[in-house]
Amino acid sequence: MNVTKTASAKIILLGEHSVVYGQPAIAVPVTALRASAKFVSGSTGTGLRIVAPDVEGLDLYIASLETADVSNPFVAAIRLFLSHFQIALPDATVELRSQIPIASGLGSGAALTTALLRALADVVRVSIDPSVLNNMVYEIEKLFHGTPSGIDNTVIVYERPVYFVRSQPIEQLVIGKPFRLVIGDTGVSASTKVAVSDVRKLYDSDQTEFSGLFDEIGSLVIAGRGAIEHGDEVRLGSIMDQNHELLQQLTVSSPELDNLVVTARRAGALGAKMSGGGRGGNMIALVAEPLAQSVMNALLESGAVRIYETVVGKD
Repeated sequence: MNVTKTASAKIILLGEHSVVYGQPAIAVPVTALRASAKFVSGSTGTGLRIVAPDVEGLDLYIASLETADVSNPFVAAIRLFLSHFQIALPDATVELRSQIPIASGLGSGAALTTALLRALADVVRVSIDPSVLNNMVYEIEKLFHGTPSGIDNTVIVYERPVYFVRSQPIEQLVIGKPFRLVIGDTGVSASTKVAVSDVRKLYDSDQTEFSGLFDEIGSLVIAGRGAIEHGDEVRLGSIMDQNHELLQQLTVSSPELDNLVVTARRAGALGAKMSGGGRGGNMIALVAEPLAQSVMNALLESGAVRIYETVVGKD
């Protein structure tokens, strides 16, 4: 038996960090970048071996669920899944692979967990509802990020653009006109967990000021949704620029991110901003197709270590 399942990356378009405090956010899948989980049965004798060459060369063995080290997110995911369905640990090896850079705001942890649990469901022959899978991946995201918003697991499990408000039903975005994003990777790894914790400290130090700032970001997200639904790229680009300025006030941008944002705008992007936890990772630029290559070239010349491109709303 040989089973392989995959899951896409994601990028937050608008609303990162404020989404943790009840504000809306918009995220979209990056379908060209994927994580995969490949199960091969009967190769360990008794128990489950997890091999993840792209995750710091991870190689570990689970002899039993009772003694499993659940501080590892992938072990915790397997235990949560099997306990939920009351199924014994399978005898197998699973290899996790990912094209998604770690600690870059593209949802590598959620994508790997989603692929892992999708494949495990096939191996043990159970059907898992997307809402149940989403809840499981969210629980594991807590190990990766501490107090996650839930947006990573939601957009990755459902693999569609979403308008997300914590503890409210998922809303699929209506895309008035497909739009193109160029993603520039700074090459700087940064912990989302640390960034989220630092923002929490700022909020605790002055709740009035930072609640107001979160409200401003939330208003931009609502306006951004309207721009997306009406196909107004110019308006969306301006909203992205404003969102970046507010994220700078939250201290989650960085010199490398700011440099790429300015570079993209100068090269003709309609708007640009950091995306994700910040302090490193990726920035995103909204570009018209004729200028996409020029923007990508400019970002590479300005220090981006990798460039990705995705079109949102294209069938």
